[in-house]
Amino acid sequence: INLRLLISNPEALRRAAEVMFDEVQALRSMRQPRLNDSDLVAGVPFGGLHLATAFSLLSGTPLIYLHPSKEGDRTVVEGNYTGGQTVLIMDDLITGGRSIIQTAERLDEYDLIVADALVLIDRQQGGSERLKQQGVNLVSILTLEAVLHYLGSSRKISEEWYHKSLEYLGKNRSGA
Repeated sequence: INLRLLISNPEALRRAAEVMFDEVQALRSMRQPRLNDSDLVAGVPFGGLHLATAFSLLSGTPLIYLHPSKEGDRTVVEGNYTGGQTVLIMDDLITGGRSIIQTAERLDEYDLIVADALVLIDRQQGGSERLKQQGVNLVSILTLEAVLHYLGSSRKISEEWYHKSLEYLGKNRSGA
C-alpha cells in the first residue's frame, strides 16, 4: 500500500481529507466523544504531512510539522503554536506505531499535547496497541483487513492473493 501517491492525484487527496474531516467531526459530536478537540494538526513526515496539509486547508485547523534543525542534532516544530495546545497527529498508515510515537514524543518536548492520532489505514500489526500504551488514541479510517475484503469481493485481486494476504495478516496479528 503506497498512499504517498495521493499527492499526485489532487482529487484523491482532497477526497481523503474530506473523509478524514467527516470522521473527525462525527467522532467529536458523539455523546461520548471518541476524539478530543485539537488546536493544531501535525503530519508525520512524510506520508502524513500531505494529508495533514489537505486536512488543515479543509478544516481551518492550523498545521505544524517536525523539521530537522540546521545542525541536524534535533528536531524543531515548524509553524505557530503555544505550549499547552492540543495536537491531532495524522499519518497515511500505521504498522507498528513507531513514527507516530516518535512524533508525539517530539511534540511533547515543546509542551504540545497529543491525545489522538488519525490514519487512513491501520495495517493491524500492533500499532494501535503500542499507541494505547503511550496514551495515544488511534482512529483509523480503514483497516488492512477491510481493504482486502473489498479488493477480494470486487475481484480486484485474485482469490489466491486474497487468501494469502489474509493469512499473512493473521500471522502478523498473532505475533507468529
